[in-house]
Amino acid sequence: MRSLTAFVALALASSSLAAPFDNSTTTATRARRYPQKIGKRCTGTISSLSDVSSAQECTTVVINSFTVDAGKTFTLNPADGASVTMSGDVTFGFKNWDGPLMIVEGNDITFNGNGHTLNGLGTEYWDGQGTGGGKTKPAPLLRINHDGGSFSNVKVLNSPARAVAIGGDGITVSKITVDNSAGDQPNSMSDGEPAGHNTDGFDISADSVTVEDSVVMNQDDCLAINRGTDITFQNNQCSGGHGISIGSIDSDRTVSNIQITGNTVKNSMQCFRIKTDADASDSTVDGITFTDNTASGCEEFGVLITQSYPDSLGTPGTGVILSNVKFAGTNTVSVNSGGDRLDINCGSTSSCPGTWDFSGLKITGGDAGTIKNAKVSGGSF
Repeated sequence: MRSLTAFVALALASSSLAAPFDNSTTTATRARRYPQKIGKRCTGTISSLSDVSSAQECTTVVINSFTVDAGKTFTLNPADGASVTMSGDVTFGFKNWDGPLMIVEGNDITFNGNGHTLNGLGTEYWDGQGTGGGKTKPAPLLRINHDGGSFSNVKVLNSPARAVAIGGDGITVSKITVDNSAGDQPNSMSDGEPAGHNTDGFDISADSVTVEDSVVMNQDDCLAINRGTDITFQNNQCSGGHGISIGSIDSDRTVSNIQITGNTVKNSMQCFRIKTDADASDSTVDGITFTDNTASGCEEFGVLITQSYPDSLGTPGTGVILSNVKFAGTNTVSVNSGGDRLDINCGSTSSCPGTWDFSGLKITGGDAGTIKNAKVSGGSF
């Protein structure tokens, strides 16, 4: 009896000592970018920046209508698994500075804007020069950096430059309207050119991201993927900008398993594009699949795949390996008179290896374009 009692006591002691160690060394815990943050069971309300610190301690956060102080970032870092909703519009005060205007970070956040607006007052910044000159413009308007969870139902209005940057892994972004359409027109500062410039819709540098059921009206890329794996962009509408882009891809970047599915692109400079920097090195772009997309009013290019960025058809580099580009299902593209249907500008067959399956691509209108240092099969262009 004594030995049995001793054995049970020893087992219980070992269990109590082992449990904390096991919990603290799980793979999920090690993988977190943000430390665990356990919230209080309360509802926090934000009506000014001074409310943020206390409100984000709660598991439920409500953002009321208010104006963010000029030159300040609205940074929200709620508790793990928190629910954040908007009950009114948020406007960001005008100031020439670098930004960003808003950041949401943390773990497994559910953000629902309920159709309310994040207003960047872009018309006060736009001068036709974007981030390349003229006035200093805060960018991006919104940075979605939380890992896990979702971000939905928000209107992003008149971003001074880039609209939405996604840096959070494992998230779904849906039902976002980026409306920079007012930037299509010249203003007193833009010398006859469209006032909006560098107004990217979605810039993605993250893994396991889905962007869906959203609308972008702007003057630059609707989507730009700069790095990341397992990214899906589906059932979105793009108009007025530079279409859907993979890139630009700089040095030491990996982009793989990208699904571009069921999107509509209208009246854009180029409708579908893969662009890698001419001087980039040690980067790979692999597994880019376009499925069941529709494009019309493509002004300069229907499909452009180039290794000479920032030039469209300049001298291409060979430092990025681009492989397994595919058009599946039915992708229909209509190009305006004077534009090219398809251009592929690779530095060598080694930097664009294999035979790419374009059987799901049909391009009409415009001129034929050229294919350099790449092999494709199928399709009509």
